Amino acid sequence: MARRRRRPWYRRRPYRLARTAVLTAVLVMGADKVVHREGHGAGTAAPAPEPRAVGAGDARPGVTGPGASPDLSPGSPTPTPTPAPSPVRTSAAPRPKAASPRPAPRTLPRSRATRIVIPYIGVDAALMDLGLDSERRLGTPPEDKPELAGWYTDGPSPGEPGTAVAVGHLDTNTGPAVFGGLGELKRGKRIEVRRADGRTAVYTVDTIKAYEKDKFPNRLVYGSRDRPELRLITCGGTYDRRTGYSGNVVVFAHLTATREPGRKG
Repeated sequence: MARRRRRPWYRRRPYRLARTAVLTAVLVMGADKVVHREGHGAGTAAPAPEPRAVGAGDARPGVTGPGASPDLSPGSPTPTPTPAPSPVRTSAAPRPKAASPRPAPRTLPRSRATRIVIPYIGVDAALMDLGLDSERRLGTPPEDKPELAGWYTDGPSPGEPGTAVAVGHLDTNTGPAVFGGLGELKRGKRIEVRRADGRTAVYTVDTIKAYEKDKFPNRLVYGSRDRPELRLITCGGTYDRRTGYSGNVVVFAHLTATREPGRKG
């Protein structure tokens, strides 16, 4: 009877069983690790890095600014964080109050005009009474008294409602007359007319106009007004030895104040 040969150890049943158990354990442990790693953090994706805009301070070592990091190279001082500025409390600016309308000046009763003062052009002249001539034209002061101005007495007196009128010569053969500087007046300048009762009517210039005599706007210049207004008239335009001046200069003004006797402006 032939002797039975023994199997090699690696083919024996115990070894095969042990190997199968070991392999099974290894596979089970590996699968568990894979499942654990894939399941960890499921549903959350790592945020993609945002692009950094280049701002002031980029590519300049040691300078911090928007979009730059402080220089932390060897030997550089440790940057001290700058505290955020405290919010500044500002109180709301007060709303400007609407300017109240300036009250209209008190009108004055009738009283004869005695003097006219225009500080801006250096006029300080007596006023004489003037009326209309036979052709219903407004007269003028005598030519030999160029320092006088005239007040149309049939019109309103200083400070009365309506359109008051004063006239004066521009010049004479020897030099300027009382209203020689009338064309140099400016809007907003003051005209004072003093009265026989001691009161003063203060007018403010609105505008200065020049008109040719054949186009003179009578209604605009002499027409009645509800408020107290003033017209100063003198010659203007070109001068001809035979016919005189070709036009007129007219100052338009309105009453802005009145003063009682003894009060200075």
